[in-house]
Amino acid sequence: MAVFTEVSRDEAAALMQRLGLGQLVAMAGCAGGIENTNYFVSTVRDGVRHEWVLTLFERLTHAQLPFYLYLMQHLAAKGIPVPDPQADGDGAILHTVRGKPAAVVNRLRGASVLDPGPQHCAQVGAMLARMHLAARDYPRQQPNLRGLAWWNETVPVVLPYLQPEQAELLRDELAYQNALAGTDAYRRLPAGPVHADLFRDNVMFEDGRLSGVFDFYFAGCDTWLFDLGVALNDWCIDLASGHDDPERVAALLQAYEGVRPLQPDETALLPALRRAAALRFWISRLWDWYLPRQASVLKPHDPTHFERVLRARRQEVAA
Repeated sequence: MAVFTEVSRDEAAALMQRLGLGQLVAMAGCAGGIENTNYFVSTVRDGVRHEWVLTLFERLTHAQLPFYLYLMQHLAAKGIPVPDPQADGDGAILHTVRGKPAAVVNRLRGASVLDPGPQHCAQVGAMLARMHLAARDYPRQQPNLRGLAWWNETVPVVLPYLQPEQAELLRDELAYQNALAGTDAYRRLPAGPVHADLFRDNVMFEDGRLSGVFDFYFAGCDTWLFDLGVALNDWCIDLASGHDDPERVAALLQAYEGVRPLQPDETALLPALRRAAALRFWISRLWDWYLPRQASVLKPHDPTHFERVLRARRQEVAA
């Protein structure tokens, strides 16, 4: 989360009133993340305090956003603990604030667990499988906008900033992933709407139980295996080295397969899709690091972390 566009208290209060969410009593900009403007907003309605998140979208357009917002609404209706976009009197869940597309969702209870154990990873694995199955009948289609096409467009932009060894690694892995995407085995992988950003800081726990999953604004239609790879690469590794913690990997995978067993092609290609997931985040962090945007609250992530993760995934395949 970050603040790129300043929203006044009066502007936020007017939106809350229009949505029937009550009288605004507090608001504060959110630090962290790098994509959108976010505010925590508190209102009082009928004597009860309610907590919300107001998001202004800085890169996504009015045309792209219905996919994300209605996906969240679809999952919430199926009992998945995700933020539920709030509608106005006409039923619209996409709004406009300061000329930017905007949404208001309920703020989830709990806190992120940044040092997860196997019990946390198991809950994440089961929830991810539940989300995949719950979204099978979601009718809207939109590709993963940070997928292979974006990698091919963005790598030439960031290559001039890299050392020769880094550039060689980036080009080699991109070539590998392009070749993989052309194989029959890859085309057979089950696919559908995916979260595509299921990191530790996008999941909430309360009293040891998973209480919410949020930040769906990188979602799109992609292979479920890519989504699983993203989660494994964050929840189940030693952050300092990028290498796997076998106990956490086993916990997440077993819990996922307890809800949705992997097909043979998925089991065979999981190492390759974990490499794809590491590549995706290395590219995006390079882009944000070397080509940053202005924001009043902004903390770009160090891209070398996912360089380490990608090298670790490649070493594991070669071993």
